[in-house]
Amino acid sequence: MTIANEGDGACADPAQAPAAGVVRAALHEAGGWLPFERFMALALYAPGVGYYARGARIFGTHPHDGSDFVTAPLVSARFGAALTRQVAQALQASGTHDVWEFGAGDGTLAAQLLAGLDAAGLAHVTYHIVEVSGGLQARQAQRLAPWRARVHWHTHWPAAIEGVVLGNEVLDAMPVTLLHRREGVWHERGVAWDTPAGRFVWSDRPTDLRPPVEIDGEHDYLTEIHPQAEAFVRSLAERLRRGVALFIDYGFPEREYYHPQRSQGTLMCHRAHRADAEPLVDVGAKDITAHVNFTGIALAAQDAGLEVLGYTSQGRFLLNAGVLDGLDAAPLAERVMTLKLVHEHEMGELFKVIALAPPASSQGWTPLGFATGDRTHTL
Repeated sequence: MTIANEGDGACADPAQAPAAGVVRAALHEAGGWLPFERFMALALYAPGVGYYARGARIFGTHPHDGSDFVTAPLVSARFGAALTRQVAQALQASGTHDVWEFGAGDGTLAAQLLAGLDAAGLAHVTYHIVEVSGGLQARQAQRLAPWRARVHWHTHWPAAIEGVVLGNEVLDAMPVTLLHRREGVWHERGVAWDTPAGRFVWSDRPTDLRPPVEIDGEHDYLTEIHPQAEAFVRSLAERLRRGVALFIDYGFPEREYYHPQRSQGTLMCHRAHRADAEPLVDVGAKDITAHVNFTGIALAAQDAGLEVLGYTSQGRFLLNAGVLDGLDAAPLAERVMTLKLVHEHEMGELFKVIALAPPASSQGWTPLGFATGDRTHTL
């Protein structure tokens, strides 16, 4: 085992922070080393103290509102309106009457969808939210009070799902495994505690784990693999009887994800609308995220019996779903924010959309959002 004292993460961390204490206890129990996947899970989801479990405000548009980052539904309500059109079509095509949203944030997208479904004459649709954070559940309940009778919360997987499944920026928040090739040898990157310095540090151990593709070159290379996200998709496949699953997130197909020049991986942290690459600092006080390998998601889905109905950029998906309808007559501020969702240099290209469905729900129709510009062949 080697201790890596690089600058990205070897900075001082308040040892007394609640989440840091939980991680240190886990380190002690594990003999002094945790795989990064376990560290990330505790930093984000440890009950009461993890980033998503502590009850603090996370989602917003500016640092002064106390938030850390913005999501597409907060950028423009037209995101939810366009997605509603796709959801309505998928409900009709699959003959289902339920929407299941995983990780519903502060409830903004759910509110947009419920209002849109009401306007489309689909007020009978039931909305389910799968959310493990009690604090976020409370925020969602407040936001969704007008639809209280139609919204149900779950903390665990249901035995079976029928309906449209949604995940907006969910896969990127699932813990990842870090792999580090150094001098030609692959290591799993984990976390240890440096007692004299009073901080968390990187600690690498040789491993048989590998990225799904060979990385050309002999240079040192740091990257992620995504066993938890792929396991999530397999669990979904076991339960999705009828319907469609739509995941929207930032990421790449495999050949781009593991490009030889992407030698520092994609792991990032977000706090107060700033990004940094130091997940070992301020544990529990900021988001930790990694881009999604959409090829891995597609293969996991197919291996578990689902079919890929479409894959494209967020910009193309929203354009297909009518996000610009009537925009010329909208106020300037609305036009500007809507275009952030579709422009390539904003969210339009980095974010992707993938649709998955069991065979019984995949025949005889094309999802609206993939009518043109489908990129499934690139996965």
